[in-house]
Amino acid sequence: MDLFGDLPEPTAVTASNKLSTGSEGNVNQEEERGQKRKDTEDELIHNKTTSKIKASVQFRLKGYMAERRGEREEMQDAHVMMDDFTSEFTDLDPSIVRLALYAVFDGHGGARASRFASQHLHKILRDNFPKGDITQVDREIKKVFVETCKKTDEEFLKLATKSKPSWKDGTTVSIVLVVNDTVYTANLGDSQVFLCRQKEDKHIPIHLTTVHNPSAYEERIRIQKAGGSVKEGRVMGVLDVSRSIGDGQYKKHGVTCLPDMKKCQLTQNDRYLLIACDGLWKAFSPEECIKFTNTILEDSSLQGTDYQSASEVRLDSVVNKLANNAVLRLSSDNVTVMVVDIKNTNS
Repeated sequence: MDLFGDLPEPTAVTASNKLSTGSEGNVNQEEERGQKRKDTEDELIHNKTTSKIKASVQFRLKGYMAERRGEREEMQDAHVMMDDFTSEFTDLDPSIVRLALYAVFDGHGGARASRFASQHLHKILRDNFPKGDITQVDREIKKVFVETCKKTDEEFLKLATKSKPSWKDGTTVSIVLVVNDTVYTANLGDSQVFLCRQKEDKHIPIHLTTVHNPSAYEERIRIQKAGGSVKEGRVMGVLDVSRSIGDGQYKKHGVTCLPDMKKCQLTQNDRYLLIACDGLWKAFSPEECIKFTNTILEDSSLQGTDYQSASEVRLDSVVNKLANNAVLRLSSDNVTVMVVDIKNTNS
């Protein structure tokens, strides 16, 4: 069916016809009708494209978080949990239907670097986000993560050096950015992210971060080339991570703010993302986390309330019990645990 069947076909008007009939007004009307038809066609194409893309986002995401100070005198961890990061933008391309952002910052030497990162990094990421469609995002996302971490580091160090005495704080960074159904991660330090994926009859962790240990070959070589050293697994015998935001006194010794990045497409076999600082990993391996978490998620005795569904109650229980057990297992560190539930929109 011709959607524009009720519109007259444009009349071909020659220059001689215009002169002989004096129908310039009629020509202008025909041009207007032609333009209106083009605008309507463009709008229909746009709406069809947008509907198709929205239908392609197959998974709902919802984050749950728990933190414990543990045996430390101060809570130096911080976090960002934004299921709807999209609302922070005003000019996203129609191909980008959903953005979600999750991050954990494990501070050391104080809480100032982690708190600064939790307050500013997502704004810097937003301002650096590609101005284009989903293919543009995929092409430029590494550049965006690098610029975001560098800018966050630079802005924090400006504040740190202005203070008297200078702040010595630093923080690890684990960022998860979900664009539609694609997961992008960036990592500095020893916090970790994994995706729980079902494979045949078992669940396995898909590791989405690289731990930056100063003793690792590539990290140690970079530190030594910069004039630093690694003693007893620590930069200059003190700092136990080789990449971070802040730590200004170690930047000249090879500690960098350039992240490692990974990309992963969500599938029907994925259950949840787990993001946590090393306070959890001192007490649990990723495989133990999965077993512990899945036992709670399958516990039918945990029922819903007036405020939460049974699923939400179980996920809240997961993060709280993981954090509690990390402390009970003598992690001796601050503990921050974040679980991002993945639900199929068709279920």
